[in-house]
Amino acid sequence: MTTNILWLSDLGLDDIGKVGGKNASLGELIHNLGAAGVNVPEGFATTADAFRSFLAQTGLEDRIAATLLGLDSSDTLALARAGRTIREDIIATPLPDDLESEIRGAYATLTEGEDPADPVSWAVRSSATAEDLPDASFAGQQETFLNIRGIDQILQAVHEVFASLYNDRAISYRVHHGFAHLDVALSVGIQRMVRSDLASSGVMFTIDTESGFSNAVLITSAYGLGEGVVQGAVNPDEFVVYKPALNAGRPAILKRTVGEKATKMIYTKSKHVGRTVEFVPVTPPEARRFSLTDAEIEELARYAVSIEKHYGRPMDIEWAKDGIDGRLYIVQARPETVVARRTGRTERFVLGERGTVVTEGRAIGHKIGAGPARVLSSIEDMHEFNPGDVLVADMTDPDWEPVMKMASAIITNRGGRTCHAAIIARELGVPAVVGTGDATSALIDGQQLTVSCGEGETGYVYEGTLDYSIEYTDLGDLPEIPTSVMMNVGTPEQAFNFAQTPNDGIGLARLEFIINRQIGIHPKALLDVDDQAPEVAKEIRKRIAPYAGARDFFVKRVAEGVSTLAAAFAPGPVIVRMSDFKSNEYANLVGGDRYEPDEENPMLGFRGASRYVSPGFRECFDLECQALKFVRDEMGLTNVKIMIPFVRTIAEAEAVIAALAENGLVRGQNGLQVVMMCEVPSNAVLAHEFLNHFDGFSIGSNDLTQLTLGVDRDSAEMARVFDERDPAVLKMLSMAIEACVSRGKYVGICGQGPSDHPDFAEWLMSQGISSISLNPDTVVETWQRLGRMEAAKREAALV
Repeated sequence: MTTNILWLSDLGLDDIGKVGGKNASLGELIHNLGAAGVNVPEGFATTADAFRSFLAQTGLEDRIAATLLGLDSSDTLALARAGRTIREDIIATPLPDDLESEIRGAYATLTEGEDPADPVSWAVRSSATAEDLPDASFAGQQETFLNIRGIDQILQAVHEVFASLYNDRAISYRVHHGFAHLDVALSVGIQRMVRSDLASSGVMFTIDTESGFSNAVLITSAYGLGEGVVQGAVNPDEFVVYKPALNAGRPAILKRTVGEKATKMIYTKSKHVGRTVEFVPVTPPEARRFSLTDAEIEELARYAVSIEKHYGRPMDIEWAKDGIDGRLYIVQARPETVVARRTGRTERFVLGERGTVVTEGRAIGHKIGAGPARVLSSIEDMHEFNPGDVLVADMTDPDWEPVMKMASAIITNRGGRTCHAAIIARELGVPAVVGTGDATSALIDGQQLTVSCGEGETGYVYEGTLDYSIEYTDLGDLPEIPTSVMMNVGTPEQAFNFAQTPNDGIGLARLEFIINRQIGIHPKALLDVDDQAPEVAKEIRKRIAPYAGARDFFVKRVAEGVSTLAAAFAPGPVIVRMSDFKSNEYANLVGGDRYEPDEENPMLGFRGASRYVSPGFRECFDLECQALKFVRDEMGLTNVKIMIPFVRTIAEAEAVIAALAENGLVRGQNGLQVVMMCEVPSNAVLAHEFLNHFDGFSIGSNDLTQLTLGVDRDSAEMARVFDERDPAVLKMLSMAIEACVSRGKYVGICGQGPSDHPDFAEWLMSQGISSISLNPDTVVETWQRLGRMEAAKREAALV
């Protein structure tokens, strides 16, 4: 076109200097990925040269330089005065005649044939020449205006966007990152709006933003325009998709989380720029449903993978669904800027003590921060904020960034993993807990707080200043040892983080932990929801509402948990123990007290294999089997192995193997291995007989010690007697290990003993045990200790 206007379809990444990062990236997508089915709305952009000419021809450039000379951007009042002066000056200065004329001409071309009585709506977006770079994200620094209709509104919005280069937040951000103000120019993108006000929209990353796990696509979604998600005004749905399964054409969704979605952003009929959209409530039935179908989730993930492949790096992408044509569109794509800067050294923040939890929400990052709460209801109160305070706010937007960079931690009422507060907190390396729902009311100004994001996906805000430490590990420094070091992983939410620690897979994944957290309902109550007490039935129906029914809820939720573990640790083995709830634990689930016996000693009662083959429980066990079959056979995660706990007799062993086969889990088929928990003395005494039915043993040293010595492992009075190194226990262990080794079968141990007792770990290695499975926090230390033992043994052999 001209030096003032360029079509998006004519642009590419080489044009960042001409039209800024955002518009150049849109052009790159349209030009290169349209043939791959990635939909991007068409439009045009004003050039950076047009902006520079506007400033130079009108004298604005000199006036801006004079206003910013000597400005201390940490002085929030002075910053506000300078920014307001510059913006008012820009808006009051008419656009050059040639620029206005060319904008009108481009708009006329785009709208040719449209009904003037019902004008198309447009997004008018900023695109800075220093924006969306791999080492700095200028996302949200300048303004975007949505639902702009007609040429007059577009010209007004262009003026407002130009002025927004001198928002307080943008001025502060440039100073913080070392960019000279007048070296950054602005392009304005005018792009056809996707009618997501009638559907849904959100943000996706081609990497897990908290752990750096690269085989996942993270998608957030809510009803209405995407600004609601980006701003953090909405707690969105969240989905995680596994790239290898997606690329293989298999079901690939690892996780579905229903967000609160209490509100959505839609169009208004206002003709005033800045008032063309508004938030309205979402009805409760609609909020309880997912805002995307499984097919749409996987289609978006395929878009994300195509975009990442083209750019050759992790990407941060905004998407929208059009409620009129039903299609999915990409409206922004930029490099992900946080994980890209990480090094090979891992750090782990560990609380040294626990306190009273005053609120909780979504953890952003994995750090811990502490300080006095500063509860701010408006950016007008920013002058009250001191370095090291904990920022507490309803939500944040780019105007809050001057104080966010001073905070020791950030807490918000609203927002999800891709909201503004989350994105900026990651970039700054500040722990944040978002979407608490009640932070501004639950926390008191000046109250000492500890904000912990080091305990998984849930971030906890503790009362008081608690002790914590930071543990560093340099990957690749661990010694070679003859025994595999695996992990015991309780819940899927920490799987991606745990998988970053050196490991040989998961030696124990407890299905009851997944059922407790992902389901929370007794399976028999789920299967018989219509026969429950009204309050119980209401709670069950509320939880299963996003799914097709009770069975679908159970199978998909369990499959989500197991597949997340399997994907995180693939191709390493993941040994999943079928549920080992005791009757008192099952009774604590929703509706559970109706179905469970009252046992004097549940530890020795209705548990493990006995439960699976009982006619009264078999249907529940079948649900577990269906979930694991889906993960292995449909998703292709054949690194999942099955473990059966508490098998008392050979007859039970035979019956359980038969029950698995009847559910399509045939030992040896599709590489399926089934191992048995060796935790009852009869398992060691009849080791060879049990091994006729299983592919190996995983020794549960806690139960085996308890039952061999006749000691209640939970008794404080008998704690002095409970010791895995007792000769009788070692005899049982030796029998089990020897049987497996002699038959070439797997044998591992998944108790705490090897971490607590170095001599016990050394003894296990000397016996030829295949693997030692440990709690994640002891893996590195135990591995290093075993390496020193092995080195000393080799040195002694040379003497």
